[in-house]
Amino acid sequence: MLNTLLWAVAIPLVTVVGAVLAQVSWLLWIGAGIGLIAGAAAAIVAGGVWHRAGAATLAAVATFALGLFSGPTLYEAYAKRYGEKVDALVADTGNRVNAKGTELDVCRVVDTSGEVQDLSNQQNCHGQFKPKQHIILFKDPLGAFKPWAEATDDRGVDAVSLSATGGLLVVTTSTLFYAGMRRRSSQEMDAKKLRKYGPPRRSAESSGAG
Repeated sequence: MLNTLLWAVAIPLVTVVGAVLAQVSWLLWIGAGIGLIAGAAAAIVAGGVWHRAGAATLAAVATFALGLFSGPTLYEAYAKRYGEKVDALVADTGNRVNAKGTELDVCRVVDTSGEVQDLSNQQNCHGQFKPKQHIILFKDPLGAFKPWAEATDDRGVDAVSLSATGGLLVVTTSTLFYAGMRRRSSQEMDAKKLRKYGPPRRSAESSGAG
């Protein structure tokens, strides 16, 4: 049981860590790589080691989804909880095309210190801000994360995002725990195949030689 519990806790935890690291620009690929490894580990452990194919599929999907939701949600929560509030003015809005050809929103803002910066989708610029609009930037006191933009100084976090992240965390952990507790041994799998397909048949050559 302890081994099962360790895997059930470790894989979601590593996934969340990778998702948070991916929110830091220069750690993006490292964080994404950690998330992919965690998803693959969930599938391998639940399916290849514990022989629970259905649970392996669900665990892998839930792990990848957890990585997608938890990173931005925890980034927002951290920025609003600990970030320094700075007044800013939206100077302009527009779009840019990334390397994949996807069109993304960009918000150019000027804060009270006179610093001009372009905010991305990751920083909550999704076309909802208008030029000359007053907004609030929540700046990371440690400087690890880019500022998070909001229309008001409300430090509340989106309840839907938090619920989705919490739900995926529960699904991932419980699915892995279930798979571990209901694991099948290699002998059990062999016996199951024998019942389903019958004993292996001798080849024509083997039959003729006999």
